Amino acid sequence: MHLDLSSPVPVYVQIADLLRRSIAAGVYRPGEMIPSVRGLALELTVNPNTVQRAFDELEREGLILMRRGLGMFVTDRGVARAQRGSHADVHRALVDAIRSATSAGMTPDQVREAFDRAWQRVFKAVESRT
Repeated sequence: MHLDLSSPVPVYVQIADLLRRSIAAGVYRPGEMIPSVRGLALELTVNPNTVQRAFDELEREGLILMRRGLGMFVTDRGVARAQRGSHADVHRALVDAIRSATSAGMTPDQVREAFDRAWQRVFKAVESRT
């Protein structure tokens, strides 16, 4: 996990987003324990209160649940909820990109070509890592 400490996005929001994406991707499955507050704070070199704030947000969203004395666990519906949120985020980003492109005077064909080039770039990078 990597945080951008120079980002205007608060650190606890970045941590919640990282965990949300990990849950959506299946890194943590329903019923599985996520890293502890202290463990994650040490790994990310942040204050445990910052991690706790991220956990509180995820718990409010119904993605994780605290089991007293045991730790934090992904809820049965946590993966589906995280995936819905991720899909909505992607949709918003694509809509924003299309609006930006059309505002810049790009035609629908030029937008599609730009999307295809970006798609190829991403998947070539993924393939090179495997």
